[in-house]
Amino acid sequence: MSLLAEQRREVIVERVRSHGAVRVSELADHLGVSEMTVRRDLDVLARRRLVDKVHGGATAIGEHTTEEPGFSAKSVRELEEKDAIAAEAATLVTPGSAVGLSAGTTTWRLAHRLAKIARLTVVTNSLAVAEALHTGGAEARGSTVILTGGVRTPSEALVGPVAIAALRSLNLEIVFLGVHGMSAAAGFSTPNLTERDTNRALVDAGQQLVVVADHTKWGTVGISTIAELNEADVLVTDAGLADADRAVLEGEVDRVVVVRPGRQ
Repeated sequence: MSLLAEQRREVIVERVRSHGAVRVSELADHLGVSEMTVRRDLDVLARRRLVDKVHGGATAIGEHTTEEPGFSAKSVRELEEKDAIAAEAATLVTPGSAVGLSAGTTTWRLAHRLAKIARLTVVTNSLAVAEALHTGGAEARGSTVILTGGVRTPSEALVGPVAIAALRSLNLEIVFLGVHGMSAAAGFSTPNLTERDTNRALVDAGQQLVVVADHTKWGTVGISTIAELNEADVLVTDAGLADADRAVLEGEVDRVVVVRPGRQ
């Protein structure tokens, strides 16, 4: 395409906002210009505070890639969506399964559902998830809850070498991963580098990866990628996701399940 400079920049801003993050090489191919031209455009847009320029590309303006809201703050966001996602995700678990749950408010809601399923072995690095399983009566139904050790983060996760060592010794049938953000360029990401390594160990321990993420996570980019989009076997999200964004995900993830809050 042949566009004037300002038209090019409008296209760049739109792609950054819709994808969360873009690479210089991708923009150059899409616009039919040199990478140097794209870099100059990104310099202009960054000065205008329309994008954040990062190494090799740009990310959307918003939360910094290292900002991590606390568990309490996140637990009151998109409550209906998270409950609907949790209800759908729980249908993937059968009695007697070995399950992994990452930290996060959506996995926390899922834990309340899993507490009602008998004879599970649930491994988690989340204090809140473990407590939800305990108070929900998981042990009374013959389930075993294993909480890794580690260093506590703002999202109530236990991370670091102790948690990673524990997870690397396990073989789980299904892992449910909550994420800070998801985008075409950055995949499933987190703002906490140490949490990334722990979550990666959890992902590697599972035979099947199910990502649970509401629509607001699309376009958000954390500093570190946990997994690429195509590593997820299933993504459970909600109907607030735009059709174009859903199409991107369906092109990468084996199965995308979209739930409608209030119908569970």
